[in-house]
Amino acid sequence: MREPLLRIEGLRTVFRIPGGEFAAVDGVDLEVPRGRTLGVVGESGCGKSVLSLSVMRLVPPPGRVAAGHVWLEGRDLLALPMEQMRQVRGSRVAMIFQEPMTSLNPVHSVGAQIVEAMRAHDPGASAAALKERAIEALRRVRIPAPERRFEEYPHQLSGGMRQRVMIAMALACSPRLLIADEPTTALDVTVQAQILDLLRELQAETGMSIILITHDLGVVAEMADEVAVMYAGRVVERAAARALFEDPQHPYTLGLLGSVPRLDEERERLLAIEGVVPPPFALPKGCRFHPRCPFAIEACRMAPPALEEIAPGHLAACIRAPVEQSVAA
Repeated sequence: MREPLLRIEGLRTVFRIPGGEFAAVDGVDLEVPRGRTLGVVGESGCGKSVLSLSVMRLVPPPGRVAAGHVWLEGRDLLALPMEQMRQVRGSRVAMIFQEPMTSLNPVHSVGAQIVEAMRAHDPGASAAALKERAIEALRRVRIPAPERRFEEYPHQLSGGMRQRVMIAMALACSPRLLIADEPTTALDVTVQAQILDLLRELQAETGMSIILITHDLGVVAEMADEVAVMYAGRVVERAAARALFEDPQHPYTLGLLGSVPRLDEERERLLAIEGVVPPPFALPKGCRFHPRCPFAIEACRMAPPALEEIAPGHLAACIRAPVEQSVAA
């Protein structure tokens, strides 16, 4: 079996607070095959963005990666000296952040920012060569008049254009893995579709792998080959995208899918998951979802369930899996 491009083992990321620490990511295991897309979904506060920052080793203080391994092409990123990790960022793994307006520097042109990213990995290249490569990067992400856009500032571009600039910057040094953290947030549906089409085209051209972090299940259905569902810092279900949508096995996944309107059925009102994601410093005992779970029994309150394979390639952390979907409907 071919080695995956990225393998995450036992990742635990903690943040210090008065009186101790809490884990925002707690024992996550994931794999991303070469040339494939992994969708990571869940409500806000489930640990999706902290997971991506942990892979990039960009967790802000007072946070730190406390345990685990992140293997990229056979190298443990968490064990690399920081200088080597800086070389890995951009050249082997790159990231698109949630909001391009806050990720781009407002006092520098977009072209200068792309050139800066390129220069970090090719310090010997001439200014003219870097500019030409930056313009080509803008052209590659379908930005019209890239020579003119090169000189413009972020506030002169639309939200969709800024997101394309972020993609151009991320792909400037041809990374093998792209982490896209909510890449279509705050974009209208037409621009969102264009950005997703662009990511698909670039993936087909370059063969890169993608981790797509989102709360939008429609985006996941369209883009992902495999899906990991996170809740309260842990992966509670993982499966091929088709299997997860056709046969969800964790009550939380059922709730997420039930909250999405569908064209093939009529409902007076959508399913809602009662309550909210618990704060990581006040997690319930046992299964972390049990206070919100319509299927919970006394055993769910006693010990956290393990993430186990319930069908080939389909894993769920629920003592009652397989779940009867008709009950959730």
